[in-house]
Amino acid sequence: MGSEYLSDLVEGEHKKHDHGENHHNDGHFYHSSSKDLVKVVQEIKNALRDEEGCRVFGVLDVERVAGNFHISMHGLSIVVAQQIFQSVKQVNVSHIIHDLSFGPKYPGIHNSLDGTARILHETSGTFKYFIKVVPTEYRYRTGQVLPTNQFSVTEYFTSVKDHDNSWPAVYFLYDLSPIIVTIKEERQNFTHFLTRLCAVLGGTFAVTGMLDRWMYRLLDFVKSSSHNMVR
Repeated sequence: MGSEYLSDLVEGEHKKHDHGENHHNDGHFYHSSSKDLVKVVQEIKNALRDEEGCRVFGVLDVERVAGNFHISMHGLSIVVAQQIFQSVKQVNVSHIIHDLSFGPKYPGIHNSLDGTARILHETSGTFKYFIKVVPTEYRYRTGQVLPTNQFSVTEYFTSVKDHDNSWPAVYFLYDLSPIIVTIKEERQNFTHFLTRLCAVLGGTFAVTGMLDRWMYRLLDFVKSSSHNMVR
């Protein structure tokens, strides 16, 4: 179940009542009537029953300093959440990361989190991806320079307990490396091609010669054995 779907339902209901909300000192909004609250809770329960999820996509503009972004249940008010979940363990933050990048892609790049799937069964918890972003310049043969980033990642998972008060979530915490990597496209010259060709041909002749000697010795051994048996 995608947790942001639950948050979107609540926020959608908030937008319908721009002037009728009651504020609470915890910073969350409460709906203007119990009928609205019941409707929202029922919609969320229906989504959970049907095992619906959500697809999160988009682009974030961030400063070139350490930070984080996360997908969580923090958009829900406490009142709504308590009527839906009896325990924080019921919040399932299973997810599949189809594509995550820090900047445009260059030829041959492989982002570490692409295709990552984390599916939880009979448990829940918080995922934290610690990402080290390395600024990168990709220089094409034409002279054009593509500024982008590549990254490495370390993953941690913490299971929740029944008495925990914090909601399970998926965090992406990133930090920038102080170095810049430059990747250049270069065309191999003809002499380099000849060198590689000679290496391949030399290796081929060497392997062929070894096979020829082994086959000769094998045939000679078979002939000798047959001659001895005849005598």
